[in-house]
Amino acid sequence: MRILNSKISFLLALGDIFSFTFSLFLTLIIRYGFKVSPEIVRDHVIPFAVLFVLWVLVFLIAGLYEKRSVIFRRELLSILLKAQAVNAVIAVAFFYFATFAKVAPKTNLFIYLFISSILIILWRTRGAFSSYNYEETALMLAHGPDVDALKHEIKTKKGYALNIVTQSDDQKIDSIQNISVVIFDAHDPKTKDSHKDLYQLIFSHVQFIDITEVYENVFGRVPLSLVNEGWFLENISTQPKMTYEALKRGMDIILSGILGIASLVLYPLVILLIATTSKGPVFIFQKRIGKDNQPITIPKFRTMIVNDGGAWITDNDNRITTVGKFLRATRIDELPQLFSVIKGDMSLIGPRPDIYDLGEKLAKEIPYYKIRNVIKPGLSGWAQIEQQTPPQSLEETTLRLAYDFYYIKNRSFVLDLKIALRTIKTLLSRVGR
Repeated sequence: MRILNSKISFLLALGDIFSFTFSLFLTLIIRYGFKVSPEIVRDHVIPFAVLFVLWVLVFLIAGLYEKRSVIFRRELLSILLKAQAVNAVIAVAFFYFATFAKVAPKTNLFIYLFISSILIILWRTRGAFSSYNYEETALMLAHGPDVDALKHEIKTKKGYALNIVTQSDDQKIDSIQNISVVIFDAHDPKTKDSHKDLYQLIFSHVQFIDITEVYENVFGRVPLSLVNEGWFLENISTQPKMTYEALKRGMDIILSGILGIASLVLYPLVILLIATTSKGPVFIFQKRIGKDNQPITIPKFRTMIVNDGGAWITDNDNRITTVGKFLRATRIDELPQLFSVIKGDMSLIGPRPDIYDLGEKLAKEIPYYKIRNVIKPGLSGWAQIEQQTPPQSLEETTLRLAYDFYYIKNRSFVLDLKIALRTIKTLLSRVGR
């Protein structure tokens, strides 16, 4: 655990405690109005003060006072939400068992947890260090196009608490001043000569971070040029995450059932529009690649004059019908796939399933491509919200794969929720055009 310097850690903790305290003040105002008596304040302040100490300890254990909480902004929201979930459990248990507490605030606690979560997220993502010139000096020892893109992103964009320095050919590592972080590629043969020098930096309390980890946190995807078979063995697990998988399957069944039944009201209109504007079946059934590279069949509303057979869409593609353009833009054409989710062939969230023949072709051209099929495909996924439009070239498909690998490695309920909310936002913005 790499704690920040004492001044920064103290400022973070102080801001956290202020957020917790101010949340309590707002809760009492909402609950009792401006007629809050001193007795009510005292009855709440004493037990909540104990909770504040416990919650700061949870934040400490969660790593929210470490360097990565400042450097890796992409991770921050997920860590905060998980820590707040633990804090909520502690609060409920505390008021259940604490006999000295004179209040058992069911409603108050619910209001408080809601307000405090919002304030602590705003403080950590918008307030902390927004005007404070805090940077970690990071030596980057890695090579390749993805490394160059990472350097450019960090140096040209705001929001990264890193000052990237590099080593010249005739420069020794111990001559570089104020290094607190080393970002390196342990598998890069060009950096192996530096390993002995890096070893000596251990005694200087320098933090070592793998280049792929930094790249993932900056771009939200895996740097394909830097990964090999060893990376997949370390990071991609086919073993089920029992709690997560059970929760995910339960949500798939419940939400797909509700949405599937509710969407039936659109079917007569969609069927009428398709049948009266172009010749051909209303529904098509496509052979696609499912989990473990097994073939699955998924239904869709027809949006083309002919079956595309997996061919990429071009600008102003004349195969797409006028109605089909609207159905694709709003993703109404994919509504029948909700029943594939209920069946278990798909999930609501996951990599999009390739048309079978196209997927087989791409697997021959893109290294490690079939690894994206170790989990169930989904109606929406991390790649879909990051790329916005479906890939229509080998280069765009390779980029999609980098996002898919990121999701497979980091999949969790929090990430699924983020994808779902951003998908809804995207769909609403398209309908509003």
